[in-house]
Amino acid sequence: MSSGSDSGSVRVWLVERTYSDDEQNLIILTYATTDGERYYRKERALTSFTDARDTTAAVDADPDNLGSVDNSDRREQYASEARRMRDAHEPGDVI
Repeated sequence: MSSGSDSGSVRVWLVERTYSDDEQNLIILTYATTDGERYYRKERALTSFTDARDTTAAVDADPDNLGSVDNSDRREQYASEARRMRDAHEPGDVI
């Protein structure tokens, strides 16, 4: 796993952006390691149309906040997308 800029953190890349079926105005951002084995999920409630919070190509996450990707197809998908994002963007690029 790649280390992020902060000591002890892990850099994860945006691999999925979905909208919750259960709650209105909830966006689920999924970031993953480039090997696809670990993921970080971030939920963001949009409170208004003027709610402008940037989504970046990568974030540095605490390893304790990462989940394991157990499904091999999902792991391959996350790895492929994380590497694509890493190769195409700087971590702080707004996506």
